[in-house]
Amino acid sequence: MLDLKDFIRDIPDFPKEGILFKDITPLWQDPAAFRQAIDTLIDRFKDERVEIIIGAEARGFIIGAPMAYQLGTGLIPVRKPGKLPYKTISASYDLEYGTDSLEMHVDAVSPGQRVLIVDDLLATGGTAKALVELVEKAGAKVIGIAFLVELTFLYGRDKLEGYEVFSLMQY
Repeated sequence: MLDLKDFIRDIPDFPKEGILFKDITPLWQDPAAFRQAIDTLIDRFKDERVEIIIGAEARGFIIGAPMAYQLGTGLIPVRKPGKLPYKTISASYDLEYGTDSLEMHVDAVSPGQRVLIVDDLLATGGTAKALVELVEKAGAKVIGIAFLVELTFLYGRDKLEGYEVFSLMQY
């Protein structure tokens, strides 16, 4: 069993001074580490009757696609505004300086459908909370939210209270 933290690279002062960025691309570059990460996420949710996976742009797509394939579900891409070709619903979230939004096709999920949300990193929780809002706006049920990395000192999990949150690695 690999220690997946060995495949996370720290990048100081990115994207701005004072931030220590957790770069997960070395994990994706290593076939054994990538497989272990995806398999661990799958193992956690394989008995949850996941009907569809939602991946947040863009790194959530990388995690969500192999999970959806293995679990036998579909994959819904949630994107920044203006990137999806069909009618959308949107949810906004706060950034350090301002706000941003995410969009999903209006017919991406069905009422009552069991949805697993996946993304690479849980920081302040804004993106994940917006994803939850989109799923619930469409009438579906969030059965879990999965991350590769969680930055616990930013308390993003607090914004997701009441939901099953799973992260492979915590810092």
